[in-house]
Amino acid sequence: MHGNLAALDAVLRAAGSVDEVWCLGDLVGYGPSPNEVVERLRELPLRSLVGNHDWGSIGKADLVRFNADARTACEWTGGVLTPVNRQYLADLEPAGMFGDVAVAHGSPQDPVWEYITNARIAIANFGYFASDICLVGHTHVPLVFRWRSGATGSEAFITEVPTPGQRIVVDDDRLIVNPGSVGQPRDGDPRAAFALFDPEARTLQVERATYDVAQVQRRMTDLGLPERLSIRLQYGW
Repeated sequence: MHGNLAALDAVLRAAGSVDEVWCLGDLVGYGPSPNEVVERLRELPLRSLVGNHDWGSIGKADLVRFNADARTACEWTGGVLTPVNRQYLADLEPAGMFGDVAVAHGSPQDPVWEYITNARIAIANFGYFASDICLVGHTHVPLVFRWRSGATGSEAFITEVPTPGQRIVVDDDRLIVNPGSVGQPRDGDPRAAFALFDPEARTLQVERATYDVAQVQRRMTDLGLPERLSIRLQYGW
C-alpha cells in the first residue's frame, strides 16, 4: 500500500466480498496517508506482514539502506504515525504462513531485503519454504515463478508475467507469486495491482484497479513529499 489510501480503497472496491485480506508488507512509506492506511486495514479481517519501509519508518531499519527519496519519506512517515499504528507495525513479522501458504515480504531466504526479480533468485528460494505456494512482495512487479512437477531440464522452471484477469492454476506445481503493488506499481501500469486467491480451487487471479492518481499526487505535493515519488505514480515505474 505504501501509504496510498486512494489505491487501497479502489482495490477493496474492486475485490468485492472476500473472507480475508492478506498484506505482504510495506503498509506505509512513500505515500501521504500512512495512518489512514493502517487504520483502514485494521478494520478488516486482516493478516499482514511487515516490510522494509515499515521498519524504516519506525526506526527498526537503518535508513542508510534507503535511497534519498525513500529515506525522506520514511522520516516523514515516522514523524506522523500515531503511537497505536507505530506499535501495530512493530508487532508484525516479515515472513510466516497464512494458512498453508508461505508468505514473505522480500523472499523466503531474506524476508526483509531480498528482491526476487529473476529466475536465478527464485530457484534459490524454492528451498526455503515447504508449501506449494509462496507469496512475496517488495519488487512492486507482478510475476509468477513456477517449478513444474515431474518436469526436468529447461522445462522444469517457467517465469510468467500475469495479465489482469488471468487465472493462475497451481495444479501439482510449486509457485512463487508476486501480485504487484497496490500503492506504487512499477511495471508500467499505474493502476493498483492485487490478486484474488481461492484456497479451495488453488487458483490466483492478478487484477488491476483504477484510482485517482492526481488526487494522491496533490496531497503529496501539499505535504512536501519528494516530487519524484509523486510523478512516478502516473507512469507506474
